Amino acid sequence: MPHERFEKGAQNWDENQGRVMMAKNIASAICKMVPISPEWEALDYGCGTGLVTLSIEPEVRRITGMDSSPAMLGKIREKVRELGLNNVDTVLADLEKDETPKMQVDLITSSMTLHHIADIPSLLKKLHAMLRPGGYIALADLDTEDGTFHADNSGVQHFGLDREWLKAEMAKAGFKDCGDATAYVAERDTPNGRKNFPVFLVWGRKG
Repeated sequence: MPHERFEKGAQNWDENQGRVMMAKNIASAICKMVPISPEWEALDYGCGTGLVTLSIEPEVRRITGMDSSPAMLGKIREKVRELGLNNVDTVLADLEKDETPKMQVDLITSSMTLHHIADIPSLLKKLHAMLRPGGYIALADLDTEDGTFHADNSGVQHFGLDREWLKAEMAKAGFKDCGDATAYVAERDTPNGRKNFPVFLVWGRKG
């Protein structure tokens, strides 16, 4: 994933209220669609400043935010200190390049990260390996779009994703009972006027 944009943007990332609202809606959809247990350990991949991570935190025993941007992880650690939390960890990692971490969790979430990943099937296999048997994955991203969601498409590998394709790739990686729902609809000004961009949530279970 690209580092420069996220490194530079980390300090002011949460000032975008649309981004904050999107994260809240995605976290809410995850909690609705996945039978989360308070005993679970979770991982939020591509966690950024922890907008989804910290929304999931009250629902689980422990959660780890994983990201390839040191600046983003610095922001989530600031929040954790301010909130006085002792059940949130951070890990600097890029699963496109790094080996699969030796960790096992009950839930993996990822929000608005997949469209930055060139080889999604490879990532799904790594995420599958990090889940305990019976664990769940919940992935949120844009439905296929025309490339106008981002004002700057540097680092963007896919103009959204087809959720049926993604569910099929999840099944190939070993996930079962895959489903999908629309978690949020983002509104953006584009060169072609104001447009709506649906954001899906796709989930599955490790058999």
